[in-house]
Amino acid sequence: MKVLVLEDNPRLGASIHDFLVREGYTCELADTYAKARDKLLSVDYDCVLLDIMLPDGNGLDLLKLIKQENIPSGVLIISAKEALDDKIKGLEGGADDYITKPFHLTELHARLRAIYRRKNPAATNNNIISFNEINLNTDTLQAYINNQLLDITRKEFDLLMYFVVNKNRVLSKQAIATHLWGDYTDNLDNLDFVYQHVKNLRRKISQLNGTDYIDTVYGLGYRFKGAEEAQ
Repeated sequence: MKVLVLEDNPRLGASIHDFLVREGYTCELADTYAKARDKLLSVDYDCVLLDIMLPDGNGLDLLKLIKQENIPSGVLIISAKEALDDKIKGLEGGADDYITKPFHLTELHARLRAIYRRKNPAATNNNIISFNEINLNTDTLQAYINNQLLDITRKEFDLLMYFVVNKNRVLSKQAIATHLWGDYTDNLDNLDFVYQHVKNLRRKISQLNGTDYIDTVYGLGYRFKGAEEAQ
């Protein structure tokens, strides 16, 4: 899938871009209305992730352009938490869905895939992420160990997916906290809740005779072992 991300927050835009690239997407970034307009008129995208508040315009105007030019891209609107009017205007203007800040990247991924499948019903269903005995369904947000349903919370699902798609990378507690709970964790002095979530995830995987792939990297964070180390 080819995705255009229109987001003027450099940190958020980079996070979305890096996540989607790791998931196998072709992803391009634009941080202004003008840049996004030029890209849309010259390149075909399967989906556009559309921020509304831009430094040089309004994302809803870009949505109007997409419809006026009969651009077939799906549109997922990024809206502020309280911006109900923008959500309504976007959906009435032809957007396919919206997601509210702050959001989890795994939820963003699921919504993008849902839009793509609706617009491409003949497309191959590729909603399963697998690693050895672990299977993650990004549509149902369910995880399976050795074909047995893993009884985990939504946060634990997001954490397991974050580990799987970042195999062999050292992930700091701060990076994990920001991924799961958003930027407001930046100023917290204590990140012990990350340890508790990792501990719970390990325990539940072990209960289904799954392998513990999570290594503690003392002083840094955690690393999910790749296949070559998991033998």
